[in-house]
Order: sequence, then structure tokens, then C-alpha cells
Amino acid sequence: MKKKAVIFLIGLMLIPVVASAGIFTFRYSYFVPRMSGGENSLWNIEFENTNLKKSDYQSGMFGLAYEYFLNRNFSLVFSLDFYSRDRTGYYRDWSMYAVDDMDFAFPYSQFPGGDDIIHSFKVSQTPLQLSLKVTPLGRQVRFVPYFGGGVGIYFWSVKLAGDMIDFSDPYIYTDPELGEITVYPVYYTYASESKRISIGPNVFAGVMIPLGKQVTLDLNFRYQFLKPAFNDAFVGFESFDLSGYSLVAGINYWF
Repeated sequence: MKKKAVIFLIGLMLIPVVASAGIFTFRYSYFVPRMSGGENSLWNIEFENTNLKKSDYQSGMFGLAYEYFLNRNFSLVFSLDFYSRDRTGYYRDWSMYAVDDMDFAFPYSQFPGGDDIIHSFKVSQTPLQLSLKVTPLGRQVRFVPYFGGGVGIYFWSVKLAGDMIDFSDPYIYTDPELGEITVYPVYYTYASESKRISIGPNVFAGVMIPLGKQVTLDLNFRYQFLKPAFNDAFVGFESFDLSGYSLVAGINYWF
């Protein structure tokens, strides 16, 4: 089903090649993922245990779009954007010590001299979207307001690489001075969900402001709805929330 949807959307994107009128857009977006979830959310687990923050995954992304005029008030918009964030974080409350040739996470408050426990967390997506755009006042006005929505095919990936604490397997370490301390094993981990494809809707609203005879400034707000499920790499985690809004600025070239 997903392969058929990809082929269908790519076919539709070929329509502008033979179009006689339309708009080509270069745009820059600032994407703010929603990053919601419960206790089994990969987002929340990372933010609660490491120094990584939600703002680390709010980022700009470049994109292209082609608008194919259907009539005075309606058009089809074909767009492609690129988003990727790769950040390295460390566990805030734990430090790593080797015990009997194994690495363990000790409470930092009691054992502050150990090594940092570090791993990287990478998230990327490439939305390929088809949307219906409505210009209620037409296009022959000084300011061109519009709104619309559509569906996108999202090529996305998530990757964790580095040292991870296994909180499901506690050990008791007996310290000569502090007594029994609960510690956890640390393992090098590489988990990746790559080349995944999901489908989700989007909505948007904005305005085009003339800068010249065939050039307009495009300002808009977009929101995408996407919460795909993981496969084998992240067993036990809930669906990964990639929904979020974008603040978009672009330059339109009219043909």
C-alpha cells in the first residue's frame, strides 16, 4: 500500500512539468516537533535522563515547492522538505565505573568522579507532500491570503548510538563506606529505524506579498500530523511523535 502511494504521489508531481502557469518556491522553515508521549515515549525517556532538551530538536529546514494552478481560487502544491538533527547527550544523574570488567552506572551524587555516559540521538525526516491550496480572494490582489491542507509521505529515521543504561537490570554494589548501592549495567548500543515510510496529513495558512512583477514573499504557518509506530529496533516504546508546526518563509517565482 505504501509503495503504491509513493508511486501515485510521484506521478502527480510530474504534472507541473507540462503546466503553463504556476509558482516555484524556495523556502526555509523552522520546525518545532511536538515530541509528546507517555512514560514509554523515546522522546520523554531521553529528555528525563539526559541533558538533551526539546529545543535541541527544533531546527530549520530547507524546502522546494511547485504550485500548479487549477483555476482562480484553487491550486495543487507539491513540496519537498529536509529535516535532520543529530545531538549527543550524557546522563545527568549517573557516572560510569568499571567493576569486574563490566561498566556500571553509579549515582552521580555519591560517586561524582566517574566517566560520563554518552550517546547520540538522531532524528530525520523528508516530507513529500501534496496539498490543495485555496486563495479565497484570487491571486490578482495586493496581498494574497490562502489556506489549505493535504497529505504527505514521510521518509523518516531514528538512531541511538553509544552508551546506554539498562534500568531493567539493577545490581547491588557494596561500598566500604556507603554500604549497599543500587547500580545499573551500561552497554554500548546501536539501534536504528531507517528508511521508514509513513503517511500523514497537514494543514497550512499564509499570505503572499508582492515584491516585484513575478516575485512574492511567502509567509505561512504549517502543521503536520505524524506519529508512526516503531518496528524491531525500539521494542516496547510507544509510537514516535513527529507531529509539529513550522514557521515558513519563502520566495515565490511566478510563471
